[in-house]
Amino acid sequence: MITQEASAPAVKSHAHMDDVMQTLYPRGGRARGRRVQHIAVPNRATPRVLVPADSRKLAISALLRYARPASFLSRTKRAAAVAAFATGTDAVFLPDRIVTPVDGTDIESHLRSTLGTNIYIGIAIGPARTNRKPVLQVLNSTADTIAFAKLGANWLTHELVANEIAALRELAPTSLLHVQFPRILHAGAWNGHNLLVQEALPGWRRPQRLDYVRLATAMNELATCRGTKIAAVGESPYAAQLHGKLALLHDRTNAGSVTLTEAARKLLELHSHHLVQFGAWHGDWSPWNMSMQEDTVLLWDFERFASNVPVGFDALHYALQDDVVTHGTGADTAVATLLDEAPHILDPFNVPYDIARTIASFYLVDLAIRYLSDRAVGGTGLDAASRTLLPALLHHISREAYAPTEEAADNV
Repeated sequence: MITQEASAPAVKSHAHMDDVMQTLYPRGGRARGRRVQHIAVPNRATPRVLVPADSRKLAISALLRYARPASFLSRTKRAAAVAAFATGTDAVFLPDRIVTPVDGTDIESHLRSTLGTNIYIGIAIGPARTNRKPVLQVLNSTADTIAFAKLGANWLTHELVANEIAALRELAPTSLLHVQFPRILHAGAWNGHNLLVQEALPGWRRPQRLDYVRLATAMNELATCRGTKIAAVGESPYAAQLHGKLALLHDRTNAGSVTLTEAARKLLELHSHHLVQFGAWHGDWSPWNMSMQEDTVLLWDFERFASNVPVGFDALHYALQDDVVTHGTGADTAVATLLDEAPHILDPFNVPYDIARTIASFYLVDLAIRYLSDRAVGGTGLDAASRTLLPALLHHISREAYAPTEEAADNV
């Protein structure tokens, strides 16, 4: 049984945190003796992270060295929590303690044995979304963050963790000059869950001012690191993979899946003759999955890594996510802008002007397939940004397929 030493009552909104703790400490209710204690930040009612309560030094390090918050408001909230621990007032301002009995079958014991050192864990509690999974920050006895661990919690996240393991193994022999990705410390299964333990990149460091030339260079290096191939769209492995995804999506009878399937197949038909350079992409290269440092670009979360996609997909994804999430642009405006700006966005990747909009259209198809597939198999809803984007994606994909612009029509 997981108990709470605090005055705040447990309500239904805490169910995810309780589920996470039950996953990580599955036999805690029958244990006698040792207990682990975490502090809910900012509180049990709206937990964002659970930090180890063993010492204030550990708690502060867990907050400062998880990741650098993207927004000023988030950084301010984190600074307030750090101040509470630093001044010894955490019992007043952060009173909610989560106490869990353990018996040696828990994830913390497993990681301690696997890594061969004494460890403590911080636990990220994210918002409800299809790809939400336990993400653990692993700290050692001197409060250094030495690793991050991920567990597959449902069918979708099980596959995502497996894909990230495969991606990092594929990239491991690759020597990149402009990108640093985490190396695997351990990969396997624990208690029926896929488990990935990877080194901790210092994403908490203050980033350099974003340099779009450096960003494009890093993206191009990753896209070409496993080789590239120029082929007609209709004869490419990408087209075959896309047809397979569409067939699977159509069978799931998602709302919107028929619309997307028909429009995507029309796009493939319209642009089958275009010659495109195919390579790899990170799959979710966004401002929150990277940090531009002085000598490299730190990059993590390779769950969506894939090969045989048009070079430039990462740049399009970054632009759209930055526009919608960081700058708050409306979804319809953001998607329309992406299509219009595609030649400029893709110019550093040597994408010909006349097919840039086509590449952007296929990127939108890939993203829409992801959202619809995740919603079908993930067991919960999409996050707010994805829910907002999906209708705009479907609308503009259909427009590109059935009412191409004059420029697009001239190139068919």
